[in-house]
Amino acid sequence: MSKIVDEVLQANEAYAAEFGDKANLPMPPGRRFAVLTCMDARLDPAKFAGLAEGDAHVIRNAGGRASDDAIRSLVISYKLLGTCEWFVIHHTDCGMETFTNEIMADLLSRSLKTATIDENGWHDSDAGGGTVEGRFIQWLTIPNLEQSVVDDVLRIRNNPMVPPDIPVHGYIYDCKSGRLIEVPEATKAGQAG
Repeated sequence: MSKIVDEVLQANEAYAAEFGDKANLPMPPGRRFAVLTCMDARLDPAKFAGLAEGDAHVIRNAGGRASDDAIRSLVISYKLLGTCEWFVIHHTDCGMETFTNEIMADLLSRSLKTATIDENGWHDSDAGGGTVEGRFIQWLTIPNLEQSVVDDVLRIRNNPMVPPDIPVHGYIYDCKSGRLIEVPEATKAGQAG
C-alpha cells in the first residue's frame, strides 16, 4: 500500500473508534439545507458553515459550479431528502479562474501528465499520449467570480426540476479571511417565488 493509503486507513481507524451515536444519524440532513461549493482543499464547509455530521448536504466539484450533476444532487436532496434551502458558494483565488476551455483542451492534447503554472501561464510536459477528448467538454471555467455565482444561482433557479419556493443563496468564500461574502445579485435572483 502507498503511504497515503496507510495514513487514510489509520485516520479512519481512529475515527471509527470514536464513532458512537453517529450510527443513528438519519439519512435526511437535520438542518434541511444543501451547499454547492468547490472541491478546493482549502475550503472546509463544515467549519465555514458551522456544520456537524448529519446537518446538511455538501455537494462539491471543481469551482462549485451548477453542472448537470450538481443540479441532479440538489434535486435529490430536495425531492427525496427534504432540503428546503440551498447555498452556492464559490471562493477567491479559485483555480477555475486560471484557465479556459481552450487551454485545458490544448494541455490534454499534448499529454495526460500533470501540467504546471507560472507567471507565464500553464505549461505541459509534452510527454505525449494526449487526447482530443478535452475539446468536447465544457469545463465550466470562471472568467468572473461574482458573475459565476450569479450564473450558477440562475441556472439552478431556472431549472424546471427546482421548485420556486426553494431559496438559493449566492456567496463567495474569502480564502484570506474565512468569511462568506454575499453576492446580492445572486441571492436576489435565487429568492423563493
